[in-house]
Amino acid sequence: MEARSASCLPMPFRKEPVHTHGAIARSAIVLVNLGTPDAPTRSAVKRYLKQFLSDPRVVEIPRLVWWFILNWIILPFRSGASAKKYQMIWTREGSPLKVHTQKQANLLAEALEERGHEGVQVRMAMRYGSPSLAQVLDELKAENCDRIAVLPAYPQYSGTTTGSIWDAVFAHYKNIRNVPELRLVKHYHDHDGYIDALHDTVLAHWEAHGRGQKLVMSFHGVPKRTLLLGDPYYCECQKTARLLAARLRLAPDEYVVTFQSRFGKAEWLQPYTAPTVAELARQGVGRVDVICPGFTSDCLETLEEISMEVKHDFESAGGKEFHYIPCLNEAPSWIVGMAEIAEQHLIGWPTIVSAAQREAERRDAEVGREHALRLGA
Repeated sequence: MEARSASCLPMPFRKEPVHTHGAIARSAIVLVNLGTPDAPTRSAVKRYLKQFLSDPRVVEIPRLVWWFILNWIILPFRSGASAKKYQMIWTREGSPLKVHTQKQANLLAEALEERGHEGVQVRMAMRYGSPSLAQVLDELKAENCDRIAVLPAYPQYSGTTTGSIWDAVFAHYKNIRNVPELRLVKHYHDHDGYIDALHDTVLAHWEAHGRGQKLVMSFHGVPKRTLLLGDPYYCECQKTARLLAARLRLAPDEYVVTFQSRFGKAEWLQPYTAPTVAELARQGVGRVDVICPGFTSDCLETLEEISMEVKHDFESAGGKEFHYIPCLNEAPSWIVGMAEIAEQHLIGWPTIVSAAQREAERRDAEVGREHALRLGA
């Protein structure tokens, strides 16, 4: 009988961390955002775009055709242009998206501790770029976190975003022998804590800068075909907008829902943000306020595309005042909202390590060391 080829053999399981006898299994939350280049340089942006745009969840084009388009057309020409845009929004701390997401994770940990969950670890990860989701999951495993809730930074579910996170989580654990208990937060587009935080953000801006004639709620776009094939993203964006408008007591003619960040020649969800805002200016709307509810952290798509490019389109069409309302970022009401969402997905998990448990852990560790010494002898 011929030996099986190496390609037919099962993938070996990865080596497990050293087991500590009696260690208390802990709970953790991983806040996952899309990602960002490590630096606003052409080479860093090219690496990031290649990883991002190689994901079949993001671009549903036959792989061979897309490989040629990506590597021979998009990356050589778009990387430099994107790097210049990143340079316009980069801060001393680094990428705005990464900075805000890390601060959110830190504040969420503090909020959970204040609410009595001091035993919960909270980490930030990126779907593309660093720190990678796989790296963070490995670190939590080494720290004996056996219960992990994955919290995407995307309030509205889409297969192109949240679905891709699930792909990465499942792929990571495919060759892990001791898989932790997992909980995956699918969406929170209609969660009271999220809607309340959006409401508070808009009101705070209006109190400081006055109120525009029209509130534009701009969500990230996706190809229209994803809606026709069953992706719920469009419907969840519309529900978020309706709930926010109701909380703000807006009449139907006082706000509009749009979609930004088109890519390629295919039809995407409409109406598109830039043409809509320009048309409002041509119709005599002197001031618009724009908020991006689908982004919980400010990033290239909000700070450059909306606050700079779309603003230019509005003013070029005759508009007088363009106000961009920042994302939720570290707003206190959003930290409370995140804590509420996290708590709902921690139900049933021990999130408090008592003094008695710590003492039991210490005693069990001593027993484990004694057993190990005897076995070694």
